[in-house]
Amino acid sequence: MDYGTTYLVLAVIFGLFMAWGIGANDVANAMATSVGSKAITVKQAVIIAGIFEFAGAILAGGQVTSTIRKGIVDVSGLGATPEILVFGMLAALLAAGTWLLIASMKGWPVSTTHSIVGSIVGFAIVGMGMNAVYWGKLGTIVMSWVTSPLLAGVIAFMLFRSIQKLILDTEKPLENARKYVHYYVFLVGFILALVTIMKGLKHVGLDLSMGESLIAATVCGALITILGKYMVSRVKFDPDADKDFHYANVEKIFGALMVLTACAMAFAHGSNDVANAIGPLAAINSIVMSGELSQNSPLPIWILFVGGVGIVLGLAMYGRKVMETVGTKITELTPSRGFCCTLSAASTVVLASGMGMPISTTHTMVGAVLGVGMARGISSINMDVVRGIFMSWVITLPIGGVLAIIFFYILKAFFG
Repeated sequence: MDYGTTYLVLAVIFGLFMAWGIGANDVANAMATSVGSKAITVKQAVIIAGIFEFAGAILAGGQVTSTIRKGIVDVSGLGATPEILVFGMLAALLAAGTWLLIASMKGWPVSTTHSIVGSIVGFAIVGMGMNAVYWGKLGTIVMSWVTSPLLAGVIAFMLFRSIQKLILDTEKPLENARKYVHYYVFLVGFILALVTIMKGLKHVGLDLSMGESLIAATVCGALITILGKYMVSRVKFDPDADKDFHYANVEKIFGALMVLTACAMAFAHGSNDVANAIGPLAAINSIVMSGELSQNSPLPIWILFVGGVGIVLGLAMYGRKVMETVGTKITELTPSRGFCCTLSAASTVVLASGMGMPISTTHTMVGAVLGVGMARGISSINMDVVRGIFMSWVITLPIGGVLAIIFFYILKAFFG
């Protein structure tokens, strides 16, 4: 590798750019319901995400990253020319990062997973030929555009209807909130622990069986319920507040609990989606260090740091626009509605992981917000915003692919 150090420096810069895009778009969208429902401020969201996304990325972000993310392309034919894969991975990082920057500027919540997948497919077609792409795998990803928001929307709809029935539409909403809310908190702890175990901790070499995962998640759920009880006990209720808005005190309870869901969602997200930025970086590092292709390369801790730092910077510098779109423009969110969104998005991630479906946290969160909106009637949803979001989803794969092809040829001409 004549330009080994140059490739690695470029890979770190492009990987940082891609991670920045994940922070500005994907993390912003994971935090959007907490900010949109006014449970936390933008500044608090940045601090929470900064700590928990970073912790998720470092602790559970992938001890061994397979060279090609999610088995999208077959690299076995590149044995004699590993530099083709280096150009391709650099092009994919740059292409996906560029599209995430454009989408974030427009305030569109797009899928970082689909951005990187589209980019890898684009370079593979021109760099290795059509046969190198696993087209069946790509088909399941396109299917997930429909299945993941639909599943999250249905779960969010049912969750919010249950809160309406048990708490909001009763004569004593505050009493009932105190009575039932702990069951919802247990569900938060249980589901988010499962997300982390199933999507994150496998990378650390902690591969638990289904039974062990369920036991660990139950213990986490119990601990978070205790923490939730403590947080609710600290809430100051104002009897006069309910005169202006019948559910003011009930929403205060859900507001306190949303801080918990925001922390847990950030950790689960960091453990899962940091791989989109560092997967290609790890592949390039492995080729530069060994001079050959290896399907499984040990992942140095500094690569996880690059991913974690980029994600936090992206959210802090440019996360506000996507937070506004998902948190305030689709439908009006209160803490109880936001709580349902986060919980159903996390539940969908767990179910999809268990079934081996490729999933996008972005699509599930938007689907969940739509589901909560539907529970209040279709008129409460801003359909213009929804149409714009769906359009941005459809064009993510092809745009990633086209950009990657352009960057691939530029890099090849420059270094080749």
